[in-house]
Amino acid sequence: MKTILNVIWLVLSGFWLFLGYLAAGLLLCITIIGIPFGIAAFRIGVYALWPFGYTTVERRDAGAPSCVGNVLWLVLAGWWLALAHIVTGFALCVTIIGIPFGIANFKLIPVSLFPLGREIVPTDQPFAAR
Repeated sequence: MKTILNVIWLVLSGFWLFLGYLAAGLLLCITIIGIPFGIAAFRIGVYALWPFGYTTVERRDAGAPSCVGNVLWLVLAGWWLALAHIVTGFALCVTIIGIPFGIANFKLIPVSLFPLGREIVPTDQPFAAR
């Protein structure tokens, strides 16, 4: 079932969201300071490409640097990536078939706003990172 949902997701919104994260990652990797943020964008982009069967969990070893990094991320790329999830989510919720995918888009908004200090893990082992 996860594979079917992921394929439908890929066609409806996953590919375009992945391209947005890819563009953000490439822009952030231009400077040396932005490379960690670019890597985070690539990581979340792969998650946005194929999200069903995975979830995000907080990393216990994430401290103040990830908090500061999240504030910088929010200013540099997070707000417009979250806006892309909002627009795509509302567009998908127009149809009955798209409602679950719209809800999945809304669930990706917190990760797009504050990605640092989180880890993407399979849903069958969400406590592996803790």
